Amino acid sequence: MFAFTILILFIGFILYKLLLIVPMREVHVIERLGKFRTVLEPGFHFLIPFFDRVAYRHDTREQVLDVPPQSCISKDNIQLEVDGLVYLKVMDGKLASYGIEDYRLAAVNLAQTTMRSEIGKLSLSETFSERERLNEAIVREIDKASNPWGIKMLRYEIKNISPSRHVIHTLEKQMEAERRKRAEITLASAEKAAMINLSQGERQEAINISEGQKQKRINEAKGTAQEIAIVANAQAQAMSLVAQALAADGGNEAMNMQLKEQFIEQIGQVIAQADIAVVPTELAKIEGFFEGMEQVADSVKGAKV
Repeated sequence: MFAFTILILFIGFILYKLLLIVPMREVHVIERLGKFRTVLEPGFHFLIPFFDRVAYRHDTREQVLDVPPQSCISKDNIQLEVDGLVYLKVMDGKLASYGIEDYRLAAVNLAQTTMRSEIGKLSLSETFSERERLNEAIVREIDKASNPWGIKMLRYEIKNISPSRHVIHTLEKQMEAERRKRAEITLASAEKAAMINLSQGERQEAINISEGQKQKRINEAKGTAQEIAIVANAQAQAMSLVAQALAADGGNEAMNMQLKEQFIEQIGQVIAQADIAVVPTELAKIEGFFEGMEQVADSVKGAKV
């Protein structure tokens, strides 16, 4: 019974060594007597017991490796703490087994050195604004170096870029100064615009006043011209009527009489208002003399009729 049990266990051990099932997500590297034989893909396989053995197992799925934080110096001599993630995949099981001792550790270390080199080419502001380009540059450099390892670098993502506390304090002061500068520029622009608007308003006001004064003078000139024209027309009409009256019978006598009356009336006003008379006062009685003469003439004419 004991020997039968030993036989069963031995047969089970032989079958375990003979049969190999490779899972879907893996590839197995087989060595025969210590020498590479083949890479087995997922599925059912037979091995030669005690000659063939599974030397390496590799996961063919995409792997994510964490890159620890490290100190980097930017182009403008700013110290930064940068960490990230590496995404890679095993493409060749043989190279991943014999091309390098530990491709995971090598990929992480290569990502760190490449990241330090790439960040050294950029200024602090560029590391934040051009993160996508920085990721692509790191992937490109790592992919070139990882070809002999049988892995494919799919992408690299920077998680955090952390300046030192002193740099953060300096940046805060710089941002505050920049905000104050922008505020002063905005105020200066507003004052400039206000002064421009005020000067334009004053200019327009002066133009309006001058236009109003110009129009006023034009209107006054037109009014004066119209007044002169009306007076001239009136004088012309008066002269025409006088000429018509003079042309009629007795016109000259009437005109002479009118002039005499006006002369005598004005002389009387002058003498009445003046303190010193340079003309004899008896001249003021001339008007009465002429009136008497007219009455006599009228009476004579009446008698003749």
